[in-house]
Amino acid sequence: MSQRHIESQRKASGSGRGKDGDGAERHEAIYRSISDAIIEHRLKPGARLREDALAEVFGVSRTGIRKILQRLALEQLVTLTPRRGASVTRPTADEAKDVFDARQMVECGLMPEVARRITTEEAGELRLLSEREQRAVKEGEHSAGIRLSAEFHTRLARVSGNATLAEFVGRLCSRSSLILAVYGNAGHLGCETHDHDALIACLEAGEGETAAALMSQHLKAVEATLSMVEEEEEAPDLQAIFAS
Repeated sequence: MSQRHIESQRKASGSGRGKDGDGAERHEAIYRSISDAIIEHRLKPGARLREDALAEVFGVSRTGIRKILQRLALEQLVTLTPRRGASVTRPTADEAKDVFDARQMVECGLMPEVARRITTEEAGELRLLSEREQRAVKEGEHSAGIRLSAEFHTRLARVSGNATLAEFVGRLCSRSSLILAVYGNAGHLGCETHDHDALIACLEAGEGETAAALMSQHLKAVEATLSMVEEEEEAPDLQAIFAS
C-alpha cells in the first residue's frame, strides 16, 4: 500500500471525531478515499455502496456520505438507483467506445485553436503535469497516474478558450478514468507521457493540424490498451477496503 494511500486513509478515518463533526476537509478526504478505491479497482464495478456501512466505516453521518456519493455520481464513478441505492458504475464496452469516439471528435477538433492560443506559461504548466504523471507511473501510483492524465487533457482543452467544450472534455476524462481503471492493463495507464510531451511541443510550434493528428493517434493508442472483459458483481468488504 502506498504512503499516499495510507495518509488518505488516516485523514478519512477522522479518529476522535463523532458523527456530528463532519466537515468539508474530512468529506474531501473520504471522497478521495472512495474514488481512489474505485479507480484502483478495490471497489469493483457493480459493487453496492451502502450509506449506513460507509457511515460506520468512516465515522460520519449518513447525510455526509450521501453528499459524497452524489458528488461521485456527478462524475459518473457511482450510479444512484431508486430503492437500490448507490453502486460503483459499471461501464459497458459500447459506452467505452462512445466515450473515446466523443473524445476523438472534441479533443482533436480543439487542437488548432489551442495551438493558436497557447502561451509559454500554459505550456510550462502542462509540462509540469506531464512530469508529475511520469513520476506517478514510476512510483506505481496507478490512481494518481490516471487522475493526472485526465487533468492534463482537461487543462489542455481549457487553453482553447471554449469553457463549455472544456467542461465536456473534463466529464469525458472522468468517465475515461473509470473505463481505464476497469478495463485497462494494470501495468499500463493508457496515456504515454512522451505522447503528451510531443503534443506540447507541436502546439508551441503552432502546428494545430499536426497536433490534431497526434491527439487522434494518442487516443486510439489509449483505447487499444483496453480489454473488455466484464466481471461478476460481488459484495465488497468495506471494512477491509478502507482499513487504515
